Amino acid sequence: MLLTTPFVTLLAVVGSALATPLLEVPEADVSHLQARVSPTNMVKITSATDYCMIVPKNKHTNIGDSEHPGGMTTYCSNPTDPSQGKFASNFWKKVTLKKAKGKNGKDYIQLTGCINPSTNDRLNSNDGGGQYDSNGGAGGKGNPQGSQCTGYASYVELIEPDANRACIRCCQDKADCPTTKDTQGCPVVIPGSYSGCN
Repeated sequence: MLLTTPFVTLLAVVGSALATPLLEVPEADVSHLQARVSPTNMVKITSATDYCMIVPKNKHTNIGDSEHPGGMTTYCSNPTDPSQGKFASNFWKKVTLKKAKGKNGKDYIQLTGCINPSTNDRLNSNDGGGQYDSNGGAGGKGNPQGSQCTGYASYVELIEPDANRACIRCCQDKADCPTTKDTQGCPVVIPGSYSGCN
């Protein structure tokens, strides 16, 4: 079959148009954006009454025993997703919110204080506790891996049920969220108010 000249010309024009970019778009700087994270793999601190923390996924589990892929989940004071658990309103028996500038002048926010571990069925009241964070764990990828604090670059969280104590800090600078002091407890990792917890 012979192609007629107008048809060949039309093919040449269409082919040329497809090969030539119509508009050059500069590459966007997205370095400030956080990757989308699962609602069961995140923490947040908005206020002393609006927060999310990582806890063991299974009932009555020691923190250390939950530290494996799939062993942790998110509980919130005000869940925003049906997959998140809900903390009892009296989970914190005494809590202090603090917003400040860290070592290098970047923002952090934290909750420190005394908890009622018996109000959350994921915890064992006699557990010595443990740490969850965004930058520790295997390869520095977090524990749980890939977890994030909403609006911040990193976080560190300790729950110490046997001491009726918990703490969480979200930081713009990971230097303000140390992950290598987990066995030293909340007062060392996140200085704050812990009087009267025992």
